[in-house]
Amino acid sequence: MSSSPVLQITGLSGGYSMNRPVLHDVSLQVQPGEMIGLIGLNGAGKSTTMKHILGLMSPHKGEITVQGKTREADPNQYHSALSFVPESPLLYEEMTVREHIEFTARAYGVERSDYESRSSHLAALFHMEDKMDSLSAHLSKGMKQKVMIMCAFVARPALYVIDEPFLGLDPLGIRSLLDFMMELKKGGASILLSSHILSTIENYCDRFIVLHQGKIIAQGTLKEMASAAGQHGLSLEQLFYELVQGGK
Repeated sequence: MSSSPVLQITGLSGGYSMNRPVLHDVSLQVQPGEMIGLIGLNGAGKSTTMKHILGLMSPHKGEITVQGKTREADPNQYHSALSFVPESPLLYEEMTVREHIEFTARAYGVERSDYESRSSHLAALFHMEDKMDSLSAHLSKGMKQKVMIMCAFVARPALYVIDEPFLGLDPLGIRSLLDFMMELKKGGASILLSSHILSTIENYCDRFIVLHQGKIIAQGTLKEMASAAGQHGLSLEQLFYELVQGGK
């Protein structure tokens, strides 16, 4: 497995206005086969960071590379190397679940045989077999979220960017998603995961990055962050509270 980071962010500053940046000198890496938890309060800059990775926002300063490529230098290679699950599902109301997944597979150049086996596996994993030919307009919010997840996972890019995926999912759906992300990770995929449900991701992520007011205030394994903060033996949720409340 390559030792070069799949995602490299260096000195990123950016936001919606040049005069009021949301992010301030953010630098982070995601290695192959690594799941990183990006955590912070509302407004900390998590979604803004993801929008910069996706190319929806342009940095004021700094650089972002995916598999060593910048979006400006090689947009096709850059975008084909990542997949995104948004916080709120965005679907075409007059397309079926199957059509959404097939459309995504074609966009990523997935072979027909791979598409068929992967879509069948995902439908079974998320208990959506009987909904594959249903229009998205007729789905519940949780089912729509499952469709977004299935679309992201029918491709096999190097990097998955996942923003608050557990909202709307039932407990079985959450467990299925976590288990599948672990399966992908073991296969070498990299995952940048944002979530407020810290107790859920604590035992799944390899490292954590704590964003607060647009700056990284801590990063590393739970043990490393607790040691640096002088707060040994705390859970991720307890440590996060100490960090954002002005602890060490």
